[in-house]
Amino acid sequence: MRTPGSDSTAHPPATAAARPAAPGTAHRGITLASSVVGAVIVALDGTVLTVAQPTLQGDLNASFAQVQWTSTAYLIAVAGLLVFAGRLGDRHGHRRIFALGILGFGAASAGIGLAPGIGWVIALRVAQGVFGALLQPATLGMLRAAYPPDRLGTPIALRASAIGIAAAAGPLLGGALVDHFGWRSVFFLNVPPALAMGVAALGVRTPDAREPRTVRPAADGLDVPGACLLTVALVALVHTLVAVPETGWTAATVAGLAVVAAAGTAFVHRQHRAASPLVPPEILGSATIGAALGILVAVSAALLGTLFAASWFLQRTLGLDPQETGLRALPAGVTMVLGAPLAAVLMRRFGPRRTAVAGTLVLTSGILLLARLGPASTAVPVACGFLLLGAGFVTVMVTTTAVAVRHASVASAGVAGGLQQTAMNIGPTLGIAVAATLMSLTPGAAVGPALTALAVFSATAALLALRLPGHKNP
Repeated sequence: MRTPGSDSTAHPPATAAARPAAPGTAHRGITLASSVVGAVIVALDGTVLTVAQPTLQGDLNASFAQVQWTSTAYLIAVAGLLVFAGRLGDRHGHRRIFALGILGFGAASAGIGLAPGIGWVIALRVAQGVFGALLQPATLGMLRAAYPPDRLGTPIALRASAIGIAAAAGPLLGGALVDHFGWRSVFFLNVPPALAMGVAALGVRTPDAREPRTVRPAADGLDVPGACLLTVALVALVHTLVAVPETGWTAATVAGLAVVAAAGTAFVHRQHRAASPLVPPEILGSATIGAALGILVAVSAALLGTLFAASWFLQRTLGLDPQETGLRALPAGVTMVLGAPLAAVLMRRFGPRRTAVAGTLVLTSGILLLARLGPASTAVPVACGFLLLGAGFVTVMVTTTAVAVRHASVASAGVAGGLQQTAMNIGPTLGIAVAATLMSLTPGAAVGPALTALAVFSATAALLALRLPGHKNP
């Protein structure tokens, strides 16, 4: 029970735990900057790498498969560790874990820039994935600790806008760097901001740094067996999805799905029986958080699968070069950047449910419009399709991310952030696998069948959105 003396300065940890909004404006500004820069570094790294890979292959005399593993190795490492990394942040403070993650990410980037061979590049990309897994949930966990739940929409929207800018600018920036300074420069690009934000995170002492220790008992475990089971399930899932477009449905891919099912079932069973589960009951049993994560998987699969198929169509069918293709897809990036703050406003005015449903319907409309394209299509319907694609996706992403993070307690914010990031990694892999598989089954045909299937993902997200809160301020 609260007493009149419980608000006195004699008990600062209790006050911080009771009121997560305690950090002042300056501390919130630093937290927001750290969250944005950390998310941007990861997003920028992925987009500039795709531009640098052809030059990297020639310079290191690598095979195409080896170059592909510079992306796959990172994806597998980061996807398998995100939730456990979020749990570490809940236990030891998100700012500490963020600093370790971003400094390690920068060091691994510098190592890749100095790597003498492709084997070193792949190994360091795995290390980069491990550190990326540490910093990504922390970027959301820090926001949850610094902002009250009803004010999370705006910082999450700003973070989403920054990611959109990085995704749109990445190919252009990467191309300029590779042309003038070589492929190694795209990795050195990460080092200065990573060093600056890591030092800033270590040097600033804020109330939220002590929060997890006041909320969770010190004896609370990390559930290493549960983390191992989840890692096995996620690694097997990502590896299988990446392999399907290249090898098709073989005995190996079927075995991979069997491993996913077995490890996933064992993980859920352990979470219900463990004294200190990796995913707390408040998250594991939350229908709202489950719906938000399902929506993120579905819409990110729909978006990335559509971008993959549409890029193939623009280059193979319409005969555009990569730069022209990027310009045709630019409306998606622009609406993602401009639409993120608007999504936060819509969520406050109309509530998460209506905002997310509207966003999924806009996204579905964009996919179906692109599915109708043919060899005679002009630039106008292409631009309209990409515009709807970006506007719908960013609306859903901002809304569901805010719902997932703010419905978790401060003590579980890292796990919620890890699950959100996991959904955003699994979804694109799934979408690209579906698109590539369907396109391989209909060689020479339009991308309509693949995009129609991806529209089903988006429509399913609309049904899941009906389970989100309908009121304006949960």
